[in-house]
Amino acid sequence: MLVATWNVNSIRSRIDHVKEWLVTNKIDILCLQETKTEDKFFPIEIFSNLGYEVSISGQKSYNGVAIISRFPINNIKIGFDEVIKDHKDLPILDEQKRIISAEINDIRIINVYVPNGSSINSDKFIYKEKWIKCLKLYLKEINSSNAPICLLGDFNIAPEDRDIHTPSNYKESIMASSKERKLLRDALGEELEDVFRIFEPGDKNWSWWDYRHSAWERDKGWRIDHIYLTEDILSCANSCWIDKEPRSREKPSDHAPVVVDISWPPSETENEFFF
Repeated sequence: MLVATWNVNSIRSRIDHVKEWLVTNKIDILCLQETKTEDKFFPIEIFSNLGYEVSISGQKSYNGVAIISRFPINNIKIGFDEVIKDHKDLPILDEQKRIISAEINDIRIINVYVPNGSSINSDKFIYKEKWIKCLKLYLKEINSSNAPICLLGDFNIAPEDRDIHTPSNYKESIMASSKERKLLRDALGEELEDVFRIFEPGDKNWSWWDYRHSAWERDKGWRIDHIYLTEDILSCANSCWIDKEPRSREKPSDHAPVVVDISWPPSETENEFFF
């Protein structure tokens, strides 16, 4: 089973790219971020005609998340407030459409678009901090059911220095600060593991290249798009990779998709890689 995440930076602008990539690579579950469209304008029919179900949470011009799946999509939860109750920041945090989850093939798929934060100590950074703290509560509540979890999306955080092209240039800056990294680690807890780093421990593995400064041409990127798995799924993972090809196209998203290959449902024989 192939599960992928991709910040498409406008689904309506990138629909041809997404459709072709989805079919060519035979993706089973695709989570999109920055769809940037209201639900009524999301091109659901295009995916339905390809045999996919679609669940969306969008808004005009900004943010927006979607789950596209070959398998039935069940128990959909949009926003934080369908999982967390009585949190004082929920009305503000759920104004922006940044999180959607669903049960697919007995896995809780959680698709997130973490706020960028703009700059350290700005109002937008405070919002990012509150959002990640709320995500921690959300994951704790979801995890209480002991269901397998696949958390994926655009996290707008490079977890380590090796996830940035020139880390010395960005020390304690936005998306690379120790504060953001700690917030993310705390939210993930001990249950969720970065599956990409299980298979690809080296540096120069980027998922995002700024449109500015010829970042793509110079290969000056960041790894800010991640897939995290609980152990019951991680033990079934075969490989994980970043597909850079879509980023090389004309008028691309500034992000590349990240894909994990999982042998799911698990067979009685566990994946020996982890034992």
